[in-house]
Amino acid sequence: MAKALVTKDSIDLGIVVCDANASLAFYRDLLGFEFQGEMPMPGGGTMYRLLCGTTVLKLVKADSDPSKPAAGGITGACGYRYFTISVSNLEEITSAVGAAGYTVTVSPREIRAGISISIVQDPDGNLVEFLQVS
Repeated sequence: MAKALVTKDSIDLGIVVCDANASLAFYRDLLGFEFQGEMPMPGGGTMYRLLCGTTVLKLVKADSDPSKPAAGGITGACGYRYFTISVSNLEEITSAVGAAGYTVTVSPREIRAGISISIVQDPDGNLVEFLQVS
């Protein structure tokens, strides 16, 4: 049986966005992900690459607008529903996201001894979980 021979300690994540500027304002400007550049997409559109640790977040704005933001919460549908970012400032980043006008779906809370989370929504309604280990 074949298995993946992984060459990087993280995965890259692609998100099709409805509004590239709004998504860049959230991920690059508010969360502080490092902008790596942009490139045209085969078939039309633009990919904006942002670095979060060793993960590359690929924000894809298609020329043909899908215009269907994410919805339904974590258990609302099959497929990728959220991703987790480990942070050391859970309260601060969650407050900053809320103060910037984004939805905080789950306020900071301890889910088990020494592990706290919060969940916020990006401009398209995608869920982003912040996790802090005490």
